[in-house]
Amino acid sequence: MTSDDRNAYAKYRLEKAEEAYISAEVLILHQQWNAAINRLYYSAYYAVSGILAKMGIETKTHAGIKTQFLLHYIKTGKVEMQLGKLYADLFDWRQRGDYGDFFDFKEEDILPLMAPTRALLDAILLEMDKLDL
Repeated sequence: MTSDDRNAYAKYRLEKAEEAYISAEVLILHQQWNAAINRLYYSAYYAVSGILAKMGIETKTHAGIKTQFLLHYIKTGKVEMQLGKLYADLFDWRQRGDYGDFFDFKEEDILPLMAPTRALLDAILLEMDKLDL
């Protein structure tokens, strides 16, 4: 993938991240808590996958993306540790919400995640702006 391709892909992924975040907001209005956690996770996932792609880091799985993000952005201090923990938690909660039988998130589980997820997206956008590849 060329630098131009990586930049275009990263931009596309950031757009998808924003769409997923807005979808989470809409789902919250309709009290669709499990679906909202799914969209919050995917919002973060799209942003993380975009910045990794811009760096030329290729991964094939969600777990691989999580590992590479933690390695290149959390352990290096480029993104705050608490935001890395949030991403890891969203990864786990999305699995639980999508596949856990007889498990439903509640309003008090989801609403406190909105601002931190927005902070994660903003931190990734800031880091992406620093990349001059």
